[in-house]
Amino acid sequence: MRSIFTLFSLCCFVSLLHAQKTNEPVPSARQLQWQDMEFYLFTHFGPNTFTDLEWGKGTEQEEVFNPTQLDCRQWCRIAKAAGAKGIIITAKHHDGFCLWPSAYSTHTVAQSKWKDGKGDVLQELSDACKEYNLKLGIYLSPWDRNHPKYGTDEYNDVFINMMKEVVTRYGPLFEFWWDGANGEGPNGKKQIYDWHKFEQTMRTIAPNTPVFSDIGPDIRWVGNEKGFAGKTNWNLLDTAGFKRGEGSPPTDTLNSGNYNGKNWIPAECDVSIRPGWFYHANEDDKVKTPQELFDLYLKSVGRGASLLLNVPPDRRGLINEHDSAALMGFKKLRDESFATNLATNAKKETYYDNVLFKKQFFADGDVNTYERNINYKKTSYWLRFTDGQKINCIVLREAIEHGQNISGFKIELLDGAKVLQTINGTTIGRKRIITFPAAEVSAIRFIITATKDLPLISEVEVYNINDALIEKNN
Repeated sequence: MRSIFTLFSLCCFVSLLHAQKTNEPVPSARQLQWQDMEFYLFTHFGPNTFTDLEWGKGTEQEEVFNPTQLDCRQWCRIAKAAGAKGIIITAKHHDGFCLWPSAYSTHTVAQSKWKDGKGDVLQELSDACKEYNLKLGIYLSPWDRNHPKYGTDEYNDVFINMMKEVVTRYGPLFEFWWDGANGEGPNGKKQIYDWHKFEQTMRTIAPNTPVFSDIGPDIRWVGNEKGFAGKTNWNLLDTAGFKRGEGSPPTDTLNSGNYNGKNWIPAECDVSIRPGWFYHANEDDKVKTPQELFDLYLKSVGRGASLLLNVPPDRRGLINEHDSAALMGFKKLRDESFATNLATNAKKETYYDNVLFKKQFFADGDVNTYERNINYKKTSYWLRFTDGQKINCIVLREAIEHGQNISGFKIELLDGAKVLQTINGTTIGRKRIITFPAAEVSAIRFIITATKDLPLISEVEVYNINDALIEKNN
């Protein structure tokens, strides 16, 4: 009887490669593609670069914008070398200045001295991104401190026409970024944004482009501009009762998401490599170090979010040498840290009700395979090392294409039968990077302690990284 029950249990515990039914929200195809971007650059560039302002007043003369050596190929060359997968540019910031020759504004590159008014920053960046196999994103602020129609119903159509211009001319885009800032325009009035119409427009002209704002519809703000997500981070968010750009959920909710959120709206961590968002020469000695950037990576990508790192071009129109050096150092640290997955050569075992299950997809090096089980409380995943192995970093992945379900897990570090350390965590999501003081282990046991639905474990990876790069609380 016992053997029959065990056989039945093993038949129920299967490793599947096809779609699973779930009652939880799941990502759209455009959201899944976006979440695989993981790390990309922000470029704040415009009149503020030349006036040393962060928020332009909208009264700046167009002639102030005149980069002397603008080279978007240099931006892309550095972004590619840094391991970034795309660039989002501030096509129009709050000052209203357009980095492309818009037919709906007289405050654009066409009125500037740069290239005698014949330049187009967006076109140059679009061409460079294609050359370097990077994806392009557009930031378009609806706030406009220059446009004479701002504060009237007509302005919503102006903004929609600008969206159509940049999408049709420079797309396809991997992300469209709406800033929720809303202040007074040149007539002293504030605009009532028609977010519903904005969204309908984007869904019509760019159905495959995910849209960012404080509460989505596709990507949410993480609740801070420091570059870190919550240690508990759900890709789910409740938006009912909130209006985009005003009265959004509390920042701690945006940071962690909602356990029972009705919408799949993952978090993006935006942060600048400098104290400011635009280039200021007096911040050249304040650029974040490679070590600081690596820590941000652990607290953004390593908590299931994406990292949007702002690297503002200087007045020449180039990524500054200080920023470039930090980016190269950051890439070197990532490459060195995650070069050798120690789980590859470990003996992999899955036990269900103390019975060894033969197929092991949880650490096969393929993020497209996964394991699920109908009774996680009786299941444990093991990695055994032939010799003692020093480790201080474990990476977990959940098969988020079928939703995010795991709400609790436990990792035990063992030396023989002795448990050296127990690490408890909550969410996993696309990627969860756990770091801890280095330990010499003979085995690792991973256990799911709580889940909302069938847990799907995609990968368990193990690393030994430089101890100086980790914090105990990561």
